[in-house]
Amino acid sequence: MGIGSNGSISNVPMFPSAVTATRRAIEEGDFDVVHLHEPITPLNGWDISTASDTPVVGTFHAYSTSPMPHTLGKFAGARRVVNRLSARIAVSEAATWTGRRWYGGNYTIVPNGVNIEHAPQGPKTASGELRVLFIGRAEERKGLPVLLRAFDALKDQVPARLGIIGTDRSEVRRMLSDPDLEEHIDFHGRASSEDLWHQLHHADVLCAPSLSGESFGMILTEAFAAGTPVIASGIAGYSDVVTDGHDGVLVPPGDPQRLAEELQRAYLEPDRLLRMGMNARASSKRYAWENVAEEVLQVYERAIEVEQPDTLPDRMRRRAGIIPSDGLAQALPERKLASLDPPPTMGEHRKRHLLRKGALGIAAIVGLGLAAIAAQKIGLDRVGNAIVRSDVSWVLIALALMASSMFFRAYAWYFIAKAAMPIAKLRRRDFASATMIGVFMSATLPARLGEPARAVALSRHTGRARENLPVIVGTIVSQTMLNILALALLGVLVLTNIGGIFHNGTKQVLVFSLIPLALLLAVVIAPILLRNQGGKDGRLARTSAAMHSVMLQVRRGLSVFKRPKAGLPAAGLQLGAWFIQLLSCWALMFALGLEAQAGFAASAAVLFAVNFTAAVPVTPSNIGVFQLAVVAVLHNGWGVSTADAFAYGVILQAVEMATAATLGVPALVREGLTWGDMRSQAIAQAPVELSSEPPSHREKSRQFDSI
Repeated sequence: MGIGSNGSISNVPMFPSAVTATRRAIEEGDFDVVHLHEPITPLNGWDISTASDTPVVGTFHAYSTSPMPHTLGKFAGARRVVNRLSARIAVSEAATWTGRRWYGGNYTIVPNGVNIEHAPQGPKTASGELRVLFIGRAEERKGLPVLLRAFDALKDQVPARLGIIGTDRSEVRRMLSDPDLEEHIDFHGRASSEDLWHQLHHADVLCAPSLSGESFGMILTEAFAAGTPVIASGIAGYSDVVTDGHDGVLVPPGDPQRLAEELQRAYLEPDRLLRMGMNARASSKRYAWENVAEEVLQVYERAIEVEQPDTLPDRMRRRAGIIPSDGLAQALPERKLASLDPPPTMGEHRKRHLLRKGALGIAAIVGLGLAAIAAQKIGLDRVGNAIVRSDVSWVLIALALMASSMFFRAYAWYFIAKAAMPIAKLRRRDFASATMIGVFMSATLPARLGEPARAVALSRHTGRARENLPVIVGTIVSQTMLNILALALLGVLVLTNIGGIFHNGTKQVLVFSLIPLALLLAVVIAPILLRNQGGKDGRLARTSAAMHSVMLQVRRGLSVFKRPKAGLPAAGLQLGAWFIQLLSCWALMFALGLEAQAGFAASAAVLFAVNFTAAVPVTPSNIGVFQLAVVAVLHNGWGVSTADAFAYGVILQAVEMATAATLGVPALVREGLTWGDMRSQAIAQAPVELSSEPPSHREKSRQFDSI
């Protein structure tokens, strides 16, 4: 069965037939030693370690820092299994770390072997482009989206091609933010051993951008044997194999900028690349099977020669796995060890990122806490009774209305984009899918991440995705302006029907409503301000020029306000979507029997309040703050009991989240994406800028700018 573990999938025998077949083979073979790989993997490995009278040698392959699986394993008896081993091998320092951290004991480091005799030995064929090779499965920890983003920037500066082995074309397409990048990629699928050696020798550099979880990097040593240097992440496992600057280059994990720079340097400095290739071939001899096999045989001999303890209690303790069975005098205890992965660089942007995440986390706890306190004071039983009493048919009507409003929003966006990109081939169904994906992401993540998610999802269907993305962002700004108009109309309706809570906070409402207008003003004016930097030199000027270009594209997204032919249907559809949502809120009043006490105006107030508080969400779907806003409106403005108001807020949010899931999941399926793919798309949007200058000149320029 395929079991997810340590960021990968392991095929593990989970049925009794596997145990009996293995036992029978060992008994019939009359072996001197049994060599077991990954001894902590149940079911087969545990049985071999604990039941076999033949000396068992166990090899540890993984680098695992997650405490949960090892804690559960030790609770189930994994320590006893490990102690029954007559000898322990680890393929690297990283794998040794795993064994010592969670189980203690003594380990002999013996790396994985490479059959270097099968590796091509001749010189590489000349080429006018940089041939980059990636080998790996479509797993998040392999870091392929990081490489794709780096390669996208690289191909604009130097001639280059990317070969991919082990990941299908369809899987790569799901990671591409720009479909045009596919023209520069060669897909080799699942290669045979012979083809693998050929591609390794044909490549100028092997790229291994894994993010974590690698204990050795077998493909790195195979590249060495083929005379191909590597550019790899400086993570545990890879750092054991690659000597930075000698037979390869190590870059920070998850950093497409540094990766792109090193790939560009590989093309611009062919002599350095050739030298590293020669050193790589020399390094591969350390992993030749003739050397590795000799080291493994020495461990076998030591395991066979382990003597039994003199006393019966010690023999029983060893048999039970209470003490190690390797016969060594000193068994190192399990102890907490510092991670071998490099510490993250704490630049200013990362500090701000951590502060922002911390603030969001605190705000989320406060919001959820306030909601819990409110529910407790109101009475959970009263809230529950109100929910149970609700009319399901009216709830379904509200759900249908809420879903239909999303399509109105999607088609309004279509007309906005038509005004901004009149030449592009735009399809309504692409806008519908992107809208539903955005709604789904906003419902499952905090901080309104649905907005960039839908922009990325749509950009994949507009040709040059990366070039069009700023324009699409501009169309979302235009749609936001129409939303502000809708909120203003709702505010007028509310203020003319109630005098309590909203009149007291009119100034605050007006102040916060000016924030989107200020953003619009910034979009319009920014290109003019940035243009003034165009005649200056230095990094600030280059950054300003780049921002000026982007802001001009964003401002194109506001073209709908200058073209009535597209603007009128866009405004009509967007305002229509809001009206349908208002009807959905009104339908829920009937569901809870509140229509006589809180009617159409109250529904408008609820819709205004929940959207006003959603301007800065702190939890997915603003849970907690959402319910408190509804209670404040209905209880203070219309005298609805707090229990009924809270129940209304719960049901309304359930309708919104059900709409998001019902429409968002099929949209992801239609796009051939998953929730994780959208996160990978976000990684692929990380800005990468390369200069056409040689690295040495670029470094001097950086030093001058810093001075």
